[in-house]
Amino acid sequence: MHSKPVHMKYSEYKKALRYAIFVVFCCLKSFSQDNKINLFQDSKFEKLLNEKRRVFAGNIADDNFKIQIFNGVTDEAKRTLLAFRREFPELESTVVFNTPNYKVIAGNFKTRIEAERNLFAVRKVYKNALLIRPRK
Repeated sequence: MHSKPVHMKYSEYKKALRYAIFVVFCCLKSFSQDNKINLFQDSKFEKLLNEKRRVFAGNIADDNFKIQIFNGVTDEAKRTLLAFRREFPELESTVVFNTPNYKVIAGNFKTRIEAERNLFAVRKVYKNALLIRPRK
Protein backbone atom coordinates (compact mmCIF):
# COMPACT_ATOMS: atom_id res chain seq x y z
CA MET A 1 0.00 0.00 0.00
CA HIS A 2 2.83 2.37 0.74
CA SER A 3 4.60 1.82 -2.63
CA LYS A 4 1.67 2.92 -4.74
CA PRO A 5 1.51 6.56 -3.49
CA VAL A 6 5.34 6.88 -3.81
CA HIS A 7 5.21 5.61 -7.38
CA MET A 8 2.45 8.13 -8.25
CA LYS A 9 4.42 10.98 -6.76
CA TYR A 10 7.49 9.96 -8.74
CA SER A 11 5.50 9.82 -12.00
CA GLU A 12 3.96 13.19 -11.25
CA TYR A 13 7.44 14.54 -10.55
CA LYS A 14 8.70 13.21 -13.91
CA LYS A 15 5.70 14.69 -15.67
CA ALA A 16 6.24 18.09 -14.01
CA LEU A 17 9.96 17.96 -14.84
CA ARG A 18 9.24 17.22 -18.52
CA TYR A 19 6.75 20.07 -18.58
CA ALA A 20 9.27 22.46 -16.99
CA ILE A 21 11.98 21.45 -19.48
CA PHE A 22 9.54 21.94 -22.35
CA VAL A 23 8.61 25.43 -21.08
CA VAL A 24 12.28 26.41 -20.65
CA PHE A 25 13.15 25.31 -24.20
CA CYS A 26 10.15 27.17 -25.59
CA CYS A 27 11.15 30.32 -23.73
CA LEU A 28 14.76 30.08 -24.86
CA LYS A 29 13.68 29.79 -28.47
CA SER A 30 11.20 32.65 -28.23
CA PHE A 31 13.72 35.01 -26.58
CA SER A 32 16.73 34.09 -28.69
CA GLN A 33 18.17 36.72 -31.01
CA ASP A 34 19.26 36.54 -34.59
CA ASN A 35 22.62 37.95 -35.63
CA LYS A 36 20.96 39.91 -38.41
CA ILE A 37 20.26 43.62 -38.00
CA ASN A 38 18.05 45.38 -40.47
CA LEU A 39 18.58 49.12 -40.51
CA PHE A 40 16.31 51.33 -42.56
CA GLN A 41 17.60 54.88 -42.86
CA ASP A 42 15.93 57.82 -44.52
CA SER A 43 18.05 59.28 -47.33
CA LYS A 44 17.51 62.74 -45.84
CA PHE A 45 19.48 61.64 -42.78
CA GLU A 46 22.56 60.90 -44.89
CA LYS A 47 22.25 64.28 -46.63
CA LEU A 48 21.99 66.02 -43.25
CA LEU A 49 25.00 64.13 -41.94
CA ASN A 50 27.06 65.07 -45.00
CA GLU A 51 26.06 68.73 -44.59
CA LYS A 52 27.10 68.64 -40.94
CA ARG A 53 30.47 67.12 -41.90
CA ARG A 54 30.96 69.85 -44.52
CA VAL A 55 30.07 72.65 -42.11
CA PHE A 56 32.21 71.37 -39.26
CA ALA A 57 35.20 70.43 -41.43
CA GLY A 58 36.60 73.95 -41.13
CA ASN A 59 35.71 74.31 -37.47
CA ILE A 60 38.58 72.34 -36.03
CA ALA A 61 40.09 74.33 -33.22
CA ASP A 62 43.79 74.98 -33.62
CA ASP A 63 46.42 77.50 -32.59
CA ASN A 64 46.04 79.61 -35.73
CA PHE A 65 44.64 83.12 -35.59
CA LYS A 66 41.21 83.87 -37.04
CA ILE A 67 39.03 86.92 -37.50
CA GLN A 68 35.56 86.95 -36.00
CA ILE A 69 33.31 89.22 -38.03
CA PHE A 70 29.88 88.41 -36.59
CA ASN A 71 28.23 87.09 -33.44
CA GLY A 72 24.43 86.65 -33.34
CA VAL A 73 21.44 84.72 -34.68
CA THR A 74 21.58 82.12 -37.44
CA ASP A 75 19.84 84.02 -40.26
CA GLU A 76 22.03 87.09 -39.86
CA ALA A 77 25.11 84.86 -39.61
CA LYS A 78 24.27 83.22 -42.94
CA ARG A 79 23.69 86.59 -44.62
CA THR A 80 26.92 87.97 -43.17
CA LEU A 81 28.87 84.92 -44.34
CA LEU A 82 27.57 85.25 -47.91
CA ALA A 83 28.34 88.97 -47.99
CA PHE A 84 31.81 88.38 -46.54
CA ARG A 85 32.59 85.70 -49.13
CA ARG A 86 31.63 88.13 -51.90
CA GLU A 87 33.78 90.90 -50.39
CA PHE A 88 36.78 88.71 -49.41
CA PRO A 89 36.75 85.58 -51.63
CA GLU A 90 40.43 84.87 -50.89
CA LEU A 91 39.77 84.31 -47.17
CA GLU A 92 38.39 81.03 -45.94
CA SER A 93 35.24 81.64 -43.88
CA THR A 94 32.56 79.67 -42.07
CA VAL A 95 29.73 79.86 -39.52
CA VAL A 96 30.38 78.32 -36.11
CA PHE A 97 27.75 77.64 -33.45
CA ASN A 98 28.95 78.59 -29.99
CA THR A 99 26.06 78.44 -27.54
CA PRO A 100 23.85 80.46 -27.75
CA ASN A 101 25.11 82.39 -30.79
CA TYR A 102 26.37 81.81 -34.28
CA LYS A 103 29.72 83.31 -35.20
CA VAL A 104 31.19 84.04 -38.59
CA ILE A 105 34.90 83.24 -38.53
CA ALA A 106 37.35 84.03 -41.31
CA GLY A 107 40.94 83.21 -42.09
CA ASN A 108 43.42 80.72 -40.78
CA PHE A 109 46.59 82.65 -40.05
CA LYS A 110 49.74 81.09 -38.63
CA THR A 111 51.22 84.37 -37.39
CA ARG A 112 49.71 87.28 -35.54
CA ILE A 113 51.26 89.76 -37.99
CA GLU A 114 49.53 88.11 -40.94
CA ALA A 115 46.24 88.04 -39.02
CA GLU A 116 46.47 91.73 -38.02
CA ARG A 117 47.25 92.74 -41.60
CA ASN A 118 44.07 91.00 -42.77
CA LEU A 119 42.09 92.30 -39.79
CA PHE A 120 42.96 95.85 -40.84
CA ALA A 121 41.46 95.22 -44.32
CA VAL A 122 38.39 93.44 -42.92
CA ARG A 123 37.65 96.22 -40.42
CA LYS A 124 37.20 98.67 -43.29
CA VAL A 125 33.97 96.80 -44.09
CA TYR A 126 33.16 95.07 -40.77
CA LYS A 127 33.84 97.60 -38.01
CA ASN A 128 33.32 95.16 -35.13
CA ALA A 129 35.68 92.48 -36.44
CA LEU A 130 38.14 91.16 -33.89
CA LEU A 131 41.13 88.86 -33.80
CA ILE A 132 40.66 85.52 -32.05
CA ARG A 133 42.75 82.45 -31.43
CA PRO A 134 40.54 79.41 -30.81
CA ARG A 135 42.00 76.76 -28.55
CA LYS A 136 41.73 72.99 -28.69
